Amino acid sequence: MSLQTLVVMAAEETEERSPILPHTPELVWGLLMFAVIFLVVWKVAWPRLEGVVAARQDAIEGGIERAEKAEAEAAAAKKKYEDQLGEARAEAAQVRERAKEQGAQIIAEMREQAQVEANRITETAHKQVEAERQQAYVQLRGEVGAISTALASKIVGESLEDEARQRGIVDRFLTDLESGAITPERLGSRGEGR
Repeated sequence: MSLQTLVVMAAEETEERSPILPHTPELVWGLLMFAVIFLVVWKVAWPRLEGVVAARQDAIEGGIERAEKAEAEAAAAKKKYEDQLGEARAEAAQVRERAKEQGAQIIAEMREQAQVEANRITETAHKQVEAERQQAYVQLRGEVGAISTALASKIVGESLEDEARQRGIVDRFLTDLESGAITPERLGSRGEGR
């Protein structure tokens, strides 16, 4: 076969074949190249790609697990914080209640002490006033006796210097005065009658 025959055969083949179907040698070379590329991808690239995908999947799943774990820890910490906050609020309320009770108790004690002190001061003042009244009464009685004796001595015209007699007269006069037997009007009429 000559070259010319081959060219003619190739030309006849091109005329007989459909433009969609490839030539046989091209088909063989294409299949052979596909097999080589497939083997390289299957033996070299695919395991590496699987390793990368597995690593990425592990990283994602690990990240999700870590995120879930962190979220659970955060929820536990939040619950613990809320529990502690609730306990602290309850304890603060108890402290406030105890402080109010103690304050009320202190106020009641202070009022009681103040009342006792006021009663003591009032009682002391009453005693002091009574003692001063008694002292003034005794002093006034003595002065009234001396004045009335001097006055009576001038009226009667004789000396009433005798102390026992003087005391008796003064005591009788003051007793009559206190009992109401002698009033200022009757006293004035007594003096006029003499």
